[in-house]
Amino acid sequence: MARFALTLVRHGETRYNKDKILQGQGIDEPLSATGFRQADAAGMFLSNVKFSHVFSSDLLRAKQTAAAITGKNKFCKDIVIKYDARLRERKYGVAEGKPLSDLKAMAKAARQQCPSFTPSGGETLDEVRARAKDFFEFLCQLTLEESQKEVVLDTAGNGLETLEKKSVFPWTNHYNGPEFNSDNDEATKMLDVNILVVSHGAYMRNWIHYFVSELECNLPTTLTKSQLSSVSPNTGVSHFIIKLGNGNIKPEISCVCLNQDAHLVNVDSGNV
Repeated sequence: MARFALTLVRHGETRYNKDKILQGQGIDEPLSATGFRQADAAGMFLSNVKFSHVFSSDLLRAKQTAAAITGKNKFCKDIVIKYDARLRERKYGVAEGKPLSDLKAMAKAARQQCPSFTPSGGETLDEVRARAKDFFEFLCQLTLEESQKEVVLDTAGNGLETLEKKSVFPWTNHYNGPEFNSDNDEATKMLDVNILVVSHGAYMRNWIHYFVSELECNLPTTLTKSQLSSVSPNTGVSHFIIKLGNGNIKPEISCVCLNQDAHLVNVDSGNV
């Protein structure tokens, strides 16, 4: 059985976020000064987590956030961030560049409600979820391939140490819930892969909904329905542990934390 950790982080704030203007995919806005501070704070929060892979949306706000996080990490100095269009924000079509209130007005005129309403030229929720599902299946395949690399051979064909496993324990520095208490036998197991993904609010909400509705993700007992349906704050952190069986067995997913933002307590966020 293969096992990997997945840490999802929303990008830092942009001026469009602060002004509640939709960016989607068509507005490629950089981080604001607050956004950079948020990204640095997230980087410090995650500085002791030994990520083996880092992926980011190819939109600028996510790329800048990923660079800030890895720049603060003790183990990611030489890691290469891989950018993937599948991690882009939901496309909002004609609503991009317009206030969120305009999108709500469009939905009302169509006798629909946000977020299920799709503006002209935008993506449906099913299309966004399909992107998330495709990327998650890619991560599962990556993990399975890594787990099979039991012995690394040098150029002379000599057997070296087995592929290094990534510890779950760094998360116990920040999370004291029952799922990851250091006395829990489950927490002592090791990971084949430890993945960081930097993406976007609406996209991440759809991805997490896929985890819950289709893959029956185990959630923290303290999590409310409102928290589950909310968009992550800028640089909010969610963390999952995924176990992969053989064949077509459904992955087992456990949520350690969702949209946590304790690292932002000392950040002058204006409007996160």
